[in-house]
Amino acid sequence: MAEQRRDPVIRTLALLADANQSDDIFGGWLLSQMDIASGITAADRARGRVATVAIEAMEFHLPVFFGDLISCYTEITRVGTTSIALRISNSLVTQSSSPSLRIAMTRSVNTAPNSGVW
Repeated sequence: MAEQRRDPVIRTLALLADANQSDDIFGGWLLSQMDIASGITAADRARGRVATVAIEAMEFHLPVFFGDLISCYTEITRVGTTSIALRISNSLVTQSSSPSLRIAMTRSVNTAPNSGVW
């Protein structure tokens, strides 16, 4: 029952303000982008407000540096009566290469305040 978006839900540029002293982007910044993407997909499905109730098993595959272009993709993996589960993945295009590389993946569960809207 997986519904996957082929186009990115969001695309954003990692900025210097999002980096630590080693020029790596903070993992929390990347997680927040993934949470925004899952919220957009869940809100589209619910046609209203949603809230993230769980994020599990965050996996980082590659570091992200400032100047990298980040794309977030979502896939609906389960729809219940009051919640929706999503798989969120990221890819990036670095300043020095054009192929897209997978950088992180997680799963989230969102719920709608008005239960039964899924």
